[in-house]
Amino acid sequence: MPKFAANLSMLYPELAFMDRFAAAAADGFSAVEYLFPYAFSAADLAAQLKQHQLQQVLFNAPPGDWDAGERGICCLPDRQVEFREGFLKAIDYAKTLGCPRIHVMAGLVPDGIDPERLLATYISNLKWAAEQAGLENIDVLIEPINARDMPGFFLHRQDQAHEIVQAIDAPNLKVQMDLYHCQISEGDLAMKLRQYLPTGRVGHLQIAGVPARHEPDIGEVNYPYLFALIDELGYDGHVGCEYRPKRGAVADGTSDGLGWFKALTWH
Repeated sequence: MPKFAANLSMLYPELAFMDRFAAAAADGFSAVEYLFPYAFSAADLAAQLKQHQLQQVLFNAPPGDWDAGERGICCLPDRQVEFREGFLKAIDYAKTLGCPRIHVMAGLVPDGIDPERLLATYISNLKWAAEQAGLENIDVLIEPINARDMPGFFLHRQDQAHEIVQAIDAPNLKVQMDLYHCQISEGDLAMKLRQYLPTGRVGHLQIAGVPARHEPDIGEVNYPYLFALIDELGYDGHVGCEYRPKRGAVADGTSDGLGWFKALTWH
């Protein structure tokens, strides 16, 4: 069965962020991911990981002004200096946290800019990021995100992401394959897994129920079938649980919704 990582940006919303590490460990998770670490010191986060015997498997590079609606700046021609400064900061965090991969969000497509210019900027920044991360044995990930949840996002299909990764041809540049986004954007999940996992270019998987992004046992996707397929295909990375607990920010709301996880991992 795949190894699961709790996404602490979404799970345990009733708790302060720093208290979510203990909650995840208590529920049986051995690994965590989250969107952004930058509101906290790397040393404090590392202390939580050590205290609760958790592995940090993923976080995002700085995305621009998230609160103002920005969703990454990697494809934006006038933000290259900011992108590169932010990515170096992400590497510093990753080194302290022992995190082997950083997700780079592409960004929203602005009006009035030639798409080819955006693509050229994106590729240039990713090449540079992969070179910098490679010096520290860190993978750089790019993720297609569905247009319903994030209208105008630059990257929204698996084939688009894989074409870019192949074109750049850096061994540490890979695709973050979120099955929730993939189901909404294009479907055919089992065949997509069969197509892409054997390439070795999928660096991380994520899951959530479709359509409401709740627990993976709520909705239209047969995750037990996909988990077995993921094992069959030899994927040995983590699967990030990036979903919103259906019960929301109530005491034990996340833990009460982990029946699917405990059935798979607790014996």
